[in-house]
Amino acid sequence: MKHKMSRVWGRMILPVSLLLLSGCMSLQAVDAGLYNVVGAVSEQDRVTGERSLSLAGRSAQIRQGNAAVEQLLRAESKINEQLDEVQYARLTRLFDRVQRISHLKSERWQPVLIDRPDFNAFTTGGTYIVVHLGLMQQLQDDDELAAVIAHEVAHTVANHAFESQGFQTLATLTGSNSAARNGYQAAFTHENEREADRIAVLYAALAGFDPTAASRIWARQYREEGNAGGLFFHTHPVNRERAEETAATARLVQGYYRKGQENPDAAALLESNVLWQKRNDTMAAGQGGGVAALLGTTVGSYVKHQGVKQEESRQSQQQARLAAFMQQMQPLGETVIDQNSWQVRWRYSGQSALDNLVMGVLIKDQEGKVQRYIAQVPGTVQPGQAFEAKFRSPQLNVGAFASMQLKYYVDDASPR
Repeated sequence: MKHKMSRVWGRMILPVSLLLLSGCMSLQAVDAGLYNVVGAVSEQDRVTGERSLSLAGRSAQIRQGNAAVEQLLRAESKINEQLDEVQYARLTRLFDRVQRISHLKSERWQPVLIDRPDFNAFTTGGTYIVVHLGLMQQLQDDDELAAVIAHEVAHTVANHAFESQGFQTLATLTGSNSAARNGYQAAFTHENEREADRIAVLYAALAGFDPTAASRIWARQYREEGNAGGLFFHTHPVNRERAEETAATARLVQGYYRKGQENPDAAALLESNVLWQKRNDTMAAGQGGGVAALLGTTVGSYVKHQGVKQEESRQSQQQARLAAFMQQMQPLGETVIDQNSWQVRWRYSGQSALDNLVMGVLIKDQEGKVQRYIAQVPGTVQPGQAFEAKFRSPQLNVGAFASMQLKYYVDDASPR
């Protein structure tokens, strides 16, 4: 299987390699030409020093990324201090501290606050970071907001937007079957999110913010929203996994944290730390740099491709496992608690005890709108045991459920 996958990815890289090696020149000229052409489709990763696919240099990334944000802002009636002077001052203050210790600290960035109620922030690869007012209102302290800001800065530092474009373009040119799958595309984004989380936790610590804040965010989201990990391929780590992984990273970088103060060794720690050791052994064009760049880009792309396929497979197995658990849930009845709450009773007929059991429900109304709710089941559910899951829906009246479609599912479970 490994040999087969190598051949598939080799077919994706081969056209680029043949293009780069065409012509009849001296070895130095060939290497120099190779360096220039590879440089047009890749870049040195700012974090690790490895080469990765990228179809745009930094100036083009800024131009294209900023154009996308500016188009969005033209439709906004109020932004920044016009929207909320206190929250925008807070956003700017925290952003400045994070960017100052980042790999792109020399650039002039602008945080933007827009009027959206949902829990979200984003970047497009340029020099804007866009934050929803709803997110700032839901986060509990400055450490948590700094964690989100650092995550978005990390996306641009790692060039995720334009790396993704490079992979999609290469896949289209070479007819890759893998990259056309929805599961592969979701897994590709998922792995970028994991990388941004790791970079962000380090940034937070170096900027003097509590590195455990990110894990608190995702642990709280898990309690409130569960995972939705068994319903579809997901572009982000599910909440429980994300809380666990960011907590583990925080433990690793805890020694760099100086509460409220920038770490005086921040610049050096960006190059060498407990998470990565940046490669700085690049060779010059005409002196082996072209060949090294080609091999680095090829190997790096193959490794990324394999990692994404493994994540796609893992998510597919996770979906199948949770679906199997749901088949082992025998419904025993529903009880209305009040107009916004109800309880469902099941008997579990599986062979393994279940920890972290979360039951979910999808509710589709007559207009086709779907809402999702979860119920955390306390303790361990043993084989043959009956248990209750209590759901609450402040937005819906339980009495109207007769005209709606309900689908229950297992949102999360850890078999013993």
